[in-house]
Amino acid sequence: MKIKLIAIALLSITAAAVAYYPSGSQTVVLNPTPPVNPSANPDWNSLAKPRIEVVFVLDTTGSMGGLIDAAKEKIWSIATTMASAQPAPELKMGLVAYRDRGDDYVTRVTDLSDDLDTVYATLMDFEAAGGGDGPESVNAALAGAVNQISWSQEPGAYQVIFLVGDAPPHRDYPDEAQYPQVLAEAARRGIVVNTIRCGNNRATENEWRQIAALTQGTYFTVEQGGSAVAIATPFDAEIAELSKGLDATRLYYGDPEAKEKAAKKVSATDKLHALASEAARARRAVFNALESGAENLFGDGDLVTDLEAGLVDLSEINPADLPMSMQAMAPEEREAYIDGQVAQRQALQNKIEALAGRRDAYLAEQAEEVDDVAGSLDYQLFDTVRDQAGKKGLAYDETPKL
Repeated sequence: MKIKLIAIALLSITAAAVAYYPSGSQTVVLNPTPPVNPSANPDWNSLAKPRIEVVFVLDTTGSMGGLIDAAKEKIWSIATTMASAQPAPELKMGLVAYRDRGDDYVTRVTDLSDDLDTVYATLMDFEAAGGGDGPESVNAALAGAVNQISWSQEPGAYQVIFLVGDAPPHRDYPDEAQYPQVLAEAARRGIVVNTIRCGNNRATENEWRQIAALTQGTYFTVEQGGSAVAIATPFDAEIAELSKGLDATRLYYGDPEAKEKAAKKVSATDKLHALASEAARARRAVFNALESGAENLFGDGDLVTDLEAGLVDLSEINPADLPMSMQAMAPEEREAYIDGQVAQRQALQNKIEALAGRRDAYLAEQAEEVDDVAGSLDYQLFDTVRDQAGKKGLAYDETPKL
């Protein structure tokens, strides 16, 4: 059997589950994972890719509907921008949604994961509601981001929080840690906190500037709706469909536990194909085409990838551990089936790559017509990441990915 697919280095994957959140719950943490211990392997630092760990802390009260919608559209572009550094980084993303006491929840924490499909499926469930009484539970949200996220212990990682909201924190809850205390711990651990104020609330600006300053982060402001450059292109629909076909080439194998884990990822992918816009799905395809996006595309336990990497021998796999579609096949049929999946996968990847190039050219042309593009969420976030990640040895081009 000849497999011509380009090998993809396999890294461990942590799937963040899409969970039901009980009404009135205070904090829910989705699938926390133990921090990486680089000292456990003396060669870890020399073998690992550069690492970016980013957590978005989002105010999800009623006034934030426009920003939340913008995040659902642009999170893949943001991921692509971050992952487009040289050398190519390993990217993990987490979320903290927050409201206030008396709302349906105070915080909901989604742990860091390189399975961005599942993180995105969680983001898609975010809706703007509650709030309306001024200050929100910003202190609790920042505490969740710093203390309930499984940040690695890798000293070279670029670890960053983006706090996004339009209302200042409650300073009148005596039973919770205030942000100066929380951020002193963040600064000690090298976690940078950047703040993005939505709208023009002066009290929020004052607090957001102080929050950013405590970890030498960056403060910037955007319009209430987010000021994102969300441009649809003539290529989005075709790229989205090609991406859906590429997802269908994934063949997950292993014991029942491994297959259950893979089923959660497939469910998240199916959800985004059903509910996300064509433009968002196209942006995901562009991210997946990057070296850093391969982990999200194939994940852990994809048979084709593992065969190409020489991690398994098809003839030695227990038939019960194979994908259901392959279990009844004769050995030669299985090899032919894998060859067919490889050829189809490569053809789809080539088409996506070609269309992505045309899409990039179209976006560059259209961006020239956008008023105050430098003040958009995309460009301000990119400038922040480029400056901060540059201190960790990551180099970026001059413009963000749209």
